[in-house]
Amino acid sequence: MHAASKAHKWGNPPWQIDFGVPAHPEPFPDVLDYAVIGGGFTGLAAAAWLRKIVPEKSVAVFESGIIGAGASGRTGGMALAESATGDLPGLGDVLAGFSKILDELGVKCDLQLNGAWEVGHREGLADSAISWNDSGTLRVTKEVPGGTIDPGKLVGGLARAAERFGARILENHSVANIRWSDVPEIELAEGEPGLKKISARKIIFATNALSLGLSGMEQGSHPRLTLAVATEPVSETTLERIGLAQRKPFYTADLPYLWGRVRQDNSIIFGAGLVQSPDSDDLEGVDISAEEPSRIFTTLQNRVRGLHRALESVRFTHRWGGPIMFRDSWKPVFTWHPQAVKMKNAIVIGAFAGHGVALSSYLGRWAAEALLEDRELPKWGELEDQV
Repeated sequence: MHAASKAHKWGNPPWQIDFGVPAHPEPFPDVLDYAVIGGGFTGLAAAAWLRKIVPEKSVAVFESGIIGAGASGRTGGMALAESATGDLPGLGDVLAGFSKILDELGVKCDLQLNGAWEVGHREGLADSAISWNDSGTLRVTKEVPGGTIDPGKLVGGLARAAERFGARILENHSVANIRWSDVPEIELAEGEPGLKKISARKIIFATNALSLGLSGMEQGSHPRLTLAVATEPVSETTLERIGLAQRKPFYTADLPYLWGRVRQDNSIIFGAGLVQSPDSDDLEGVDISAEEPSRIFTTLQNRVRGLHRALESVRFTHRWGGPIMFRDSWKPVFTWHPQAVKMKNAIVIGAFAGHGVALSSYLGRWAAEALLEDRELPKWGELEDQV
């Protein structure tokens, strides 16, 4: 069982990932049909879907750490519809598609699509369950499509599905470089003895806010570490008093930003604040025990305790951060890698801007189908220098 964390720097979320990579005594093929770089929601869904469609083809996932150690295992677990900029041409129904993917892959992750609340300081709905003291009064202003998942169960479920369909998952196999050609060569910085290079006919880059140079997403992208805390489990009476008994996730539509959700054990996650790497876009350099993240955590906890009298003495059990990435347009990146525009043998996916829980798996399936020439990639997913 994996802890979904980088405990020494990014803290520990309140769930674990129940997945262990099985042994694979058989050697790698001389040329891999499909390589997936990144073992989060996107990469695992893509790998599983590739093997589901073309079970005769070889598929491998290369993860630099352990499965779910990046954004996927560290998200708050709030599933939202569409993208951060709303609907996009040809995008389709993301939540319905996400639910269908989970069903077809046999993934159980406590999915609840019971809606989500936008909350704000302007006039709220007449029946707003929430009335919080937060730089004024916060109330529910509208309900939108959405829901929640258990991130640990989703990562583990997708990993088991990928393995069950025949994809090979390699943890602690970081990719250092790609030598581009008709059949790209992947150079590994670390991995199995004797496996330093592997050729792959087609590649999916699913590293999101990490390894921007490798994925070609440096221009116009802004990686940050978003911070969250979890409370101890609270009583049903407390949930009723604070307006969260319906267990709908929420996010503020104005500033100061706040989001959250109730977990199945009645603990509550609250999130706010973004931290940038002090000297680069490399989030590996961020330590949540440093001065700025510590200050944000303290402010967040004090803010939560001030929302309602029922939360005045609530105890916090977890603090953690997770990678998130925005691009200037706020649209997700979903396009051919800059080095593969002509050859069309590598796709890059990322920059979900808070909508990655459902959108990542949804686009992972789409990417698999695009590499199989069953679908086209959308214009809205192109990088700035491709537009």
